Amino acid sequence: MAAASNSNRIPLLAALEVVARTRRDEVVVTTMGSAREWPKLSQHPLDFHYLPSAMGQSPMIALGLALAMPERRVIAFTGDGSLLMNLGCLVTIAAAAPRNLAVIALNNGRYEVTGGQTTAGAVSKVEFSAIAAASGIARTHAFDTLDAWQQGWEAIRAVAGGSAFIELDVAPVGPDYHLVVPGPMRSRLAAFRAALSGA
Repeated sequence: MAAASNSNRIPLLAALEVVARTRRDEVVVTTMGSAREWPKLSQHPLDFHYLPSAMGQSPMIALGLALAMPERRVIAFTGDGSLLMNLGCLVTIAAAAPRNLAVIALNNGRYEVTGGQTTAGAVSKVEFSAIAAASGIARTHAFDTLDAWQQGWEAIRAVAGGSAFIELDVAPVGPDYHLVVPGPMRSRLAAFRAALSGA
């Protein structure tokens, strides 16, 4: 998937809205840039924003949740910069073979939360969906337009069982990259555990 110019890329919030509109009782794990944007769309008790200092960690947290709760779908948002810091997670996910996990990589070619620096992946034109496929994840997808992503997400959701990796070509948010930590981790973890147990 060749990166488009920023003006032709999917707006980040619009990309997330596609998931937010169809979300029911799935667990949604966010870090970094997605943890800044997702709360604008969702305040669900099964949202878990893992912050701070969590670059590259959301797929593995989501994998643990997916394996612990095979009856519940889990969605992890990760950035391309974060994924570069933990590419081994793709092999681990493939080996664990969860049947209820979707990892959505938001590829904007920037280390956005730390100041908007260009990633090495953007320079070398890395195709994360191809890396995921080569790692052994059977269902991999890449989308670079909003219409294709909307249609593709519906089709992905309709498939029961099996993990999926999705790469989205999204636009950087520009100067509005600052990240606010959403309160103490201890209290957020307690609330999240209660939501998972139905308490």
